[in-house]
This record gives sequence, C-alpha cells and structure tokens, in this order.
Amino acid sequence: MFEPSSRYYSLETATFTLPDGRIVAYKRRRFLPRGEGMDLLMEVTVTEGDRLDLIAFRTLGDPEIFWRICDANDAMNPFDLVADGEIGRKLRVPIPQA
Repeated sequence: MFEPSSRYYSLETATFTLPDGRIVAYKRRRFLPRGEGMDLLMEVTVTEGDRLDLIAFRTLGDPEIFWRICDANDAMNPFDLVADGEIGRKLRVPIPQA
C-alpha cells in the first residue's frame, strides 16, 4: 500500500467490516515521536528558497523522507518549518533509520 520510505509503511493494516458486509482496510494511527529524543545527524540553517524536500535530499539523500525532519522538529505541518520568516531557523536532521 505504501512505499518503504513512507512514514506509514511500517504501520499495521487493520480491517473494519461495514454493516453491509464489505471489509475496509486501513492503516492504524501513527503517533509522532518526540523530536528531542531522536539521535541527530546534523542541524541545518534554513536559507531563502529552501524546501524540506531539498533539505532532505542534501542531508539524507532522499527528498521523499522530508517527514523525518518534521518528526525531529516536532512539526505536523512541513510548511511551518520553512515558511517565510523562518530563514535562519535551525532544523534538526535525524540519523537515517533503516
């Protein structure tokens, strides 16, 4: 259902039976980890024109795992980390996980 690099890949798939007998598959809820408890690879400073996918590619080698940077910075909305006015902000980049 999800690519191995997805934040939802390792979540359990559950099922729910509707009143008409149809079975619906869904992924269980993902709880955000505490960013302060994550081991860091580095910190980067947001510069003008930065996007999380670009930062993820530069630091982690894969633009699709930008969500790991969100987790390390306790951000539910990725745009909050690199929005206008966030230039100069330090972002925590976690050590890549297998």
